[in-house]
Amino acid sequence: MKIKSFLIVFFMSTLMNILYAQDSDRTFPVSDKVTVESVRFKNRFGITLAADLYKPKQAEGKLPAIAVSGPFGAVKEQSSGLYAQTMAERGFLAIAFDPSYTGESSGEPRYVASPDINTEDFSAAVDFLSIREDVDPERIGIIGICGWGGMALNAAAIDTRIKATVTVTMYDMSRVNANGYFDAMDADARYELRKKLNVQRTIDARNGSYALAGGVVDPLPEDAPQFVKDYYDYYKTKRGYHKRSLNSNNGWNVTSSLSFINTPLLTYSDEIRSAVLMIHGEKAHSRYFSEDAFKKLKGDNKELLIIPGASHVDLYDNQAGVIPFDKIERFFYTYLK
Repeated sequence: MKIKSFLIVFFMSTLMNILYAQDSDRTFPVSDKVTVESVRFKNRFGITLAADLYKPKQAEGKLPAIAVSGPFGAVKEQSSGLYAQTMAERGFLAIAFDPSYTGESSGEPRYVASPDINTEDFSAAVDFLSIREDVDPERIGIIGICGWGGMALNAAAIDTRIKATVTVTMYDMSRVNANGYFDAMDADARYELRKKLNVQRTIDARNGSYALAGGVVDPLPEDAPQFVKDYYDYYKTKRGYHKRSLNSNNGWNVTSSLSFINTPLLTYSDEIRSAVLMIHGEKAHSRYFSEDAFKKLKGDNKELLIIPGASHVDLYDNQAGVIPFDKIERFFYTYLK
């Protein structure tokens, strides 16, 4: 009787997870070629990560698997979900996860980013995939979008279970926090930033709460740089707005920048032996992050692909059909074997 009750509860729980995933508030339509299930797993810091698992319908046996996250300040119902779903349509089991402290994942205080913890999030996703009966643990790859591109490279440097990595429109969050955009900050400017952030720590301690930096600027100034206008067009409009997205709303904890300033992400990226494909838009303001990171990579299994005419945000949701999904598919099937 107890076994029967357990099976009923398990079945109903699984069914509810699947129904929730199918009906949730994604910024893209759910494909009829895949099934979607809401799943949970923990990282080694004890934080429970929330993910949507996309699986090809009628799939059998052990599949190659991919974990996806990003952009920085987004949630799994945005770009990462679109990438995961598209890869599932092409035969992979794929998960899109909310990073620690964000979205439906746990972690307090909310809206914190950390180079160590967020790199661990990718490895925790690999843990989860490695022990599933429907996944081949020797055929696991990752995709990192925007700021999670840097996390993905860092994960590939430490986690030898990751056999192939794709970065898309990558940010090096350590570099941009420490040096500013286009490396415009010098040591004196960095010192002033540290002072400002540590003053904020005292204020937060006094208030017993954490100030937020604000998401994408709203209303949008007329003289905003084009890339800020592009962010606005994605995060603040029907195209990509999501109620749990940090960039769509009130942004990150202000003092999150401190850990990135002092912790370079890509220190050991030159030791990555597994395959890496880096994708960036020709017209992206962030293009230099990928180009410089690629120069450090070694081996004939590394490739940089620049998409003609594409901006940074064009690679979030394929508005102009610019995301090279055919190339990504071939890359993973080549190296996940």
